[in-house]
Amino acid sequence: MSSAFEDLQKKLKQLPGLGFRSAERLALHLLVERPNRLPELVESLQRAASQVRRCTVCGGLAEAEVCGICSDPERDPSLICVVEQVLDQAALERSSAHRGLYHVLHGKLSPINGVGPEELNLESLAGRLASGNIRELVLALPNDVEGEATCHFITENLVPEGVAVTRIGFGLPSGGGVFYADPVTLKSALESRRRYS
Repeated sequence: MSSAFEDLQKKLKQLPGLGFRSAERLALHLLVERPNRLPELVESLQRAASQVRRCTVCGGLAEAEVCGICSDPERDPSLICVVEQVLDQAALERSSAHRGLYHVLHGKLSPINGVGPEELNLESLAGRLASGNIRELVLALPNDVEGEATCHFITENLVPEGVAVTRIGFGLPSGGGVFYADPVTLKSALESRRRYS
């Protein structure tokens, strides 16, 4: 194989969810089987890289300063659902069970991996909670040690008195993430949320 092909394969393999064989198959598909799709893909990647950013309010994906969810007048602004990643937000949106706003942390506390509060999107969450406009904070973080530690940290350090804190019910396997659950399970989990600690 050529060095350019091998380089492309290595770059594709660095993407989440792609192993050696998947990266090889993708590279061959783009270069040999469907080379006419390559310019469209490159253009789409460049456009997304220049236009997509984090929403200044919730940390989700946006093309403007504020995302479509945060600027939607039909949403309940007093209800915030905290998620680990943008993928979790997308999964919850597909379930159509949450009609409030979101807050994306972009990770969870993990001292072993060097992830402390400073590495997460917590400062803006604290500001949103301090505004006095929030009545309920829904914690939709993974059902694992790091997820629980993050929930505990948020509850103990960021939530002012008078804000109800709930945790989604889990029909999810222990250690499983929100992103991998189907819409029915997510809807059930949101509807069976409970007060947190």
